[in-house]
Amino acid sequence: MRAPSPHNTQPWRFVVDGPRIEVWLDRSRVLTVADPARREARLSCGAAVYNLVLMLRSNGYGAALRILPDPAEYDLLAVVRFDGNVHPAPADRRLAEAIFRRHTNRRPFSTQPVSTVARVRLRSAALAEGGLLEFLDTSSRYAKVAALVRRAEAEQATDAAFQAESARWTGREPESSDGVPTVAFGPQPDLPGALPLRASHQNPTIPSRSFEQDALVAVVLTPDHGTAADVRAGLVLQRVLLTATADGLATSFVSQPFETKATRGPLLELFRGIGQPHTLLRIGHGLPTRMTARRPATDVTTVSATPDAPMGGPSSGVSGGGHSTEHVSERHHADQDSVVHHG
Repeated sequence: MRAPSPHNTQPWRFVVDGPRIEVWLDRSRVLTVADPARREARLSCGAAVYNLVLMLRSNGYGAALRILPDPAEYDLLAVVRFDGNVHPAPADRRLAEAIFRRHTNRRPFSTQPVSTVARVRLRSAALAEGGLLEFLDTSSRYAKVAALVRRAEAEQATDAAFQAESARWTGREPESSDGVPTVAFGPQPDLPGALPLRASHQNPTIPSRSFEQDALVAVVLTPDHGTAADVRAGLVLQRVLLTATADGLATSFVSQPFETKATRGPLLELFRGIGQPHTLLRIGHGLPTRMTARRPATDVTTVSATPDAPMGGPSSGVSGGGHSTEHVSERHHADQDSVVHHG
């Protein structure tokens, strides 16, 4: 439930069937204007899958992961199955603890640079999940990406349908269990930077402040593209975000150029030969900000058979979340494709 999602839409649902946990896309929570192909929603579900696998592993359970096990069920994105006991690795415990601290920081970052050591760790985190993380601050692509962000932001500012969709999910009250509350917004920049921030996530009641003029931007890529790649990219993304959080770094998303037709194609073309770009991240040092709330796990979880996880395994003491006790008729899906074992 603590995974990131566009406008905190939380577009996922879970079905627990004994030792098997299905992760489904919830189409009712997809941004149909900003994300008509449901790409960002699948990315978010992939991040939720990573959290799930990581928490199992950190509490002493192995996990076998299948991405898109049943092509006949297009919205069934992944299946996680208990796979014996494991000894939790210190690195997993460190990342698991970061789940409950990770949040999007929409406020100014300091001028303190992100160290070379931290960059190496972030790149290694992406590689560990089969993805890539490219920093653009020293790349000729930086200016081109910034120009595409500005173009997308300008188009969205005059798109009535986009503005209406954004308004439905932003400006919520602080206690709202979904959407983005106003208290989580950042101030208006007093000077325009090279990278414009999303105007819909600005709080005019906060005094304007200076943002970093040349923000550090990184792109999350996978070597392939398509529906399965979107989910796998979510695993890559979440491991990078948790690694950043554990290292004391702040992050936020730069999604505008993925959300307009005029900029999406040129953005993909910029990275041709490197990989498929899935999201852009702003990374730096910033003060902690308010975390957005989440719906209770019981609201999105159906239990069709009581989990029968292996017992007696080592545990890190990291815990969180919950489950529902609703019982529904048992369903069966054929397991296909290769299995990735975590643990």
